Amino acid sequence: MSGHGHEPETNNKGVALLIAILALMLAFSEMGGNNAEREAQASNLEASNLWAFFQAKTIRRTTVQVAAEQIEAQLLGITDTAQRDVMQKRVSDWKRTADRYETEPETGEGRKELAARAKAAEDKRDTYKARNEIFELSSAVLQIAIVLCSAMIITGIAALVWVAGALGVISVGLMTVAMFAPQLIHIVM
Repeated sequence: MSGHGHEPETNNKGVALLIAILALMLAFSEMGGNNAEREAQASNLEASNLWAFFQAKTIRRTTVQVAAEQIEAQLLGITDTAQRDVMQKRVSDWKRTADRYETEPETGEGRKELAARAKAAEDKRDTYKARNEIFELSSAVLQIAIVLCSAMIITGIAALVWVAGALGVISVGLMTVAMFAPQLIHIVM
């Protein structure tokens, strides 16, 4: 019993420390995944709202265009100059309104600008979804690493700790990719 009684206890302390570090990393991974999921939902809602606004502008624009076309058709039969001028002014106003509904750079609320904003919100949503998926993968890897460390304590198989440590390193890599380049995983897969 010369020193053998203390060696497993020392190894177990090291494994326990590794488990604590892996658990801390798991907490960060879960937090990152939750934040990414929440941001993905917010961006999805923003995109939906912008597309709804786009559709409303499309309906308004179509209504104004149809009204202008109907008045233009009626103008052919009107001989009274005053009445014709009033109706022509109305047609011109409606056409300007239809053009404004198509593009309105100063407010960002024309169809063209709304579509661009909606697509940007969709891209943001997709990035956050990718980030969440990577964080979920990282969390799973960390959970497996923690299980392997626990199994080492029970079985005494040192290789399990090395595998768990390697999984911890892989998880750090995954979390880094999730934070800074989440689209990389989708390019690879």
